[in-house]
Amino acid sequence: MTESSRVELTPAAAALLRRLTEAHGPLMFHQSGGCCDGSAPMCYPRGEFRTGGSDVLLEELRVEGVGEAVAFWMSASQYALWSHTRLVVDVVEGRGSGFSLEAPEGVRFLIRSRLVGG
Repeated sequence: MTESSRVELTPAAAALLRRLTEAHGPLMFHQSGGCCDGSAPMCYPRGEFRTGGSDVLLEELRVEGVGEAVAFWMSASQYALWSHTRLVVDVVEGRGSGFSLEAPEGVRFLIRSRLVGG
């Protein structure tokens, strides 16, 4: 991670992304900012979730052992609220959304954040 990075991964999140990439190919995240599961980052096969003009590409995450970067997208309205933070993608036990690739693993991705200067 560089100082200008907007998104980083915990070691647990990186390990899970390696496993998911082996099973599903290149990946992407999208965080919509809606309630419930919409407030968690959702992991999809890259390109399966259609992004558009109301989405912001925050980072192309490089994961050791994964060939293609993992794109992290966020809705523009959610980004406006989180623009002063560095997002940390983590993994916790428990079931998240059935649409996110990690759901069958019995874990879910979770965002933690840290304020950044600006």
